[in-house]
Amino acid sequence: MTWRATVLTIFPEMLPGPLGHSLAGKALRAGLWRLEIVDIRDFARDKHRSVDDAPFGGGTGMVMRPDVLDSAAAGSGGVGAVILLSPRGRRLDQQQVRSLAAGPGFTLICGRFEGVDERVLEARAIEELSLGDFVLSGGEPAAIALIDACVRLLPGVVGSAETLAEESFAEDLLEYPQYTRPQLWQGRAVPEVLVSGDHRRVRDWRRSEAERLTRERRPDLWERYQGRRRADGRDREVE
Repeated sequence: MTWRATVLTIFPEMLPGPLGHSLAGKALRAGLWRLEIVDIRDFARDKHRSVDDAPFGGGTGMVMRPDVLDSAAAGSGGVGAVILLSPRGRRLDQQQVRSLAAGPGFTLICGRFEGVDERVLEARAIEELSLGDFVLSGGEPAAIALIDACVRLLPGVVGSAETLAEESFAEDLLEYPQYTRPQLWQGRAVPEVLVSGDHRRVRDWRRSEAERLTRERRPDLWERYQGRRRADGRDREVE
């Protein structure tokens, strides 16, 4: 079964967007994954194709209607989890991306306005996910980012599996620094170990640098990495 992303949106023209280019676009054209776009307005119940209404209790902005969104979700034919991209959702991480990529696909709801009527979230057990502690104008950019993160993990999309194994978050570490030609640039030389030809030294240096960067920039990841090492009993704690 081909992995499939179904996207519910009021702006279908925003997709595939970047997903039609580079690795994701090439894999899409090769049939390694499928993208299905559903216009929520097609399920509206009035001549104006309204998908929102004023919130009960007053307040600014509008709220996406539960009846329209429920009909769109029911008629989408999507597979896997139904996810609302929302700033109040659980923050997405690479572990969940891997889990989603390993399944049949998912259905993404791109929120707009002030939010979605809570009742449809409850009725359909819709999961809320967030890309981070910031607010976008709508869920479409977040949907593109999530789909891209999953697609690159699908078999055959990235040429070398080793590339995926060594990148950021693969082992709760940030990726080590990268260098290429010229060897000397603006007085800055490539670290000697990388041109030494000693593969073991290179491997050890990259691990050490990945640990250093993670410790300095992402103490939350560093703590998780340390905890996993202690749980596995693989090594003493790295200072």
